[in-house]
Amino acid sequence: MADGGKRERPNEARRCSRARYFCTAGRGMESFLVKEVQARLGATQVEYVSGKVFFNTNVELSMLKQLKSAERLFLLLKKCPPLSFCGNKGRIIQDVQKLVNENPRCWLDTVALWRSLYDQEAKQLYLCQEYPDSKKQKLEEEKNIENEKQKRQIILETVTIKNQIEDQQKCESPDVCKDIFLPQGRLFLEKTPELIQDKTIACNTYLSFRVSCRCSGVLAKLFTAQELGKIIGIALMKNFGWKADLRNPDLEIFVHLNDVYSVIGIPLFRLPLASRAYIKTAGLRSTIAWAITSLAEIKAGAFVLDPMCGLGTILLEAATEWPDVYYFGSDISDSQLQGAYTNIRDASLIDKIELFKSSVTGLPFPSESIDTILTDIPFGKKFKITEDMKFLPRVFQELERVLCFGGTIVLLLNQELYKCISNGIAHGPQTEQHIFAESSTDCRQSDLISVEPDTKKESTGLGTVSLSTQDARKEHLSCEKADLGSLVFIESFEVSLGKTNAFICKYKKVT
Repeated sequence: MADGGKRERPNEARRCSRARYFCTAGRGMESFLVKEVQARLGATQVEYVSGKVFFNTNVELSMLKQLKSAERLFLLLKKCPPLSFCGNKGRIIQDVQKLVNENPRCWLDTVALWRSLYDQEAKQLYLCQEYPDSKKQKLEEEKNIENEKQKRQIILETVTIKNQIEDQQKCESPDVCKDIFLPQGRLFLEKTPELIQDKTIACNTYLSFRVSCRCSGVLAKLFTAQELGKIIGIALMKNFGWKADLRNPDLEIFVHLNDVYSVIGIPLFRLPLASRAYIKTAGLRSTIAWAITSLAEIKAGAFVLDPMCGLGTILLEAATEWPDVYYFGSDISDSQLQGAYTNIRDASLIDKIELFKSSVTGLPFPSESIDTILTDIPFGKKFKITEDMKFLPRVFQELERVLCFGGTIVLLLNQELYKCISNGIAHGPQTEQHIFAESSTDCRQSDLISVEPDTKKESTGLGTVSLSTQDARKEHLSCEKADLGSLVFIESFEVSLGKTNAFICKYKKVT
């Protein structure tokens, strides 16, 4: 038994090392996600297109679940060039069906990997919740016994399937053969009899599924997402005998087709990674809040302030990632402070974050007492930019006053505020830092970029990464001094907030 267990672990490690994933990200968040998967997961073969980052890693699901800049996480099933639109609708339907028909082994191997990851996560959770350390050895023994039972069951199923194949060959009428079923009432895969004896195939035939399809560009003018999802679903049923279930499927297939690429994946978690369990009432989107904190160079023992904290989303993201820090949040609104208190209490961070009521133009802190300032400058329907713009100089003067020398300020600004502040920046020599990028032939060369770390410069944390993209969104690392007293502009990132765009801007206080 023990020897058998030792032989299984290397096989499992090799299987996990081949796992390829992709995450969806908001526009402008790709650079943060690229840096995070490299630093947090040790990811390799990192590639990105607009809104998606692809990577390889061998870490467990519990580590993947810790990604903070991603929206959703998928196990990559296929990444192909865009479909050809030169033919008629019938030709396009055939091309969509080929996404399933051309390489069924890829589908079955990926689903088998998904199942193994899912089972591993479930067993680990069960172990942590139900079994103390003294009973772990007993659980391992029971697991080995269960594995032996499964092997015997697979052998029995294989023998049964062989007999069914022989019976099928003896059938005089091909119509009769169509009604042959696998054990437990599963439909026999008559189109691929040579693969039935494979353990992977046998495990993957017992699945219910649904297809979630998104399409854009030229394809969206010819077909709806529902029509394309139905085409793929029918191909899956015909090839693998899976059963469609729109309400409660075992497996969800995510398909995204556009003019740039065709991507198919399996979501690993039902809830998006952006839906934080520790945030009860969301204010600012959690991924944007984390991106703000990741730029701040927060260190243990530092004093961190959000002078316009709202519901406290930025402070929650920072305190969860860097717990050994003193956090302060202030706001002039009683309702916002009450919401922030509720969020902090439900996240069990009352001892980490202190709240108080104060105006951002009159903060109750001594001069040069705060190491880091993180905040979302309010804007939108409730705040008229034309009316509030006059307060910006006073806001920056107060932030500059309480910030210590060498301290960092990271702000979220809308486009109007960003332009207003940028006009005061003296233009001078600029330096840019780019990730080395090489084109990939897997999708269009101008859209899919392979990212490699810069070996000339060491990375010490989850800092920013500048990317060169086709849509010309560039992030600059510059040494330009703004007309903001001793605050020096460092860099900015344009990000999407849904219907509008905003800028994450970083400043440092110098002597």
